Amino acid sequence: MAANDEDQQVKELVGRLTDKFPGVGAGVIADIVADFHRGFEGRPVRDFVPLLVERMATRKLDSTAR
Repeated sequence: MAANDEDQQVKELVGRLTDKFPGVGAGVIADIVADFHRGFEGRPVRDFVPLLVERMATRKLDSTAR
């Protein structure tokens, strides 16, 4: 996956999570996603990074929304 494709998918992810968690600010969601995304820097296989970031961010947001 090209880096710009991954970046676009991560931007779309922030939008989806903002819609899914309207009570959480978009900036907070963007920070959470960025934190998880940074955890994959330097990893050679990039195809599933946006999916993994989405799962981790969703779990964190679900746990804080309770």
